[in-house]
Amino acid sequence: MFVFKPSFSTYNDLLRTLRVTPSTSFAEQDLLNMFFKDIYKPIPNKYNLVLAMLWRHPENVQADKVKVIHYYAAESKPWRYTEEEENMDREDIKMLVKNWTDIYSDDSLDYISNAITNSKFMKALIKAYEGVCYILGPSAT
Repeated sequence: MFVFKPSFSTYNDLLRTLRVTPSTSFAEQDLLNMFFKDIYKPIPNKYNLVLAMLWRHPENVQADKVKVIHYYAAESKPWRYTEEEENMDREDIKMLVKNWTDIYSDDSLDYISNAITNSKFMKALIKAYEGVCYILGPSAT
């Protein structure tokens, strides 16, 4: 999450810093972290849990209280979960993946389909042109 007040001065300072800063693995993320290090205000893990925190510092995480999980590592994606991925065989991670799967599988949370189905425009279009329908694409799983 990044919140800022637009400023040409900050923009120009950032560009100057970019020109003299060596490349890093996480490019723009590392640059922003370095540039704003003195005014950086982290949000609690509860609202942006980087999954590796459970691997490295489980004592600092209350998995049952987490609201947002950042599944940033390729091998940690919940839709590819098999329990055989490195570091993913923990009970707390299994619970988080199950929660993700439950939410993903909950048809009542299909906002796109509900938005289309309940759209006055789509209802009128379907009524006017028999045979027009909305077809969901294949699942990402």
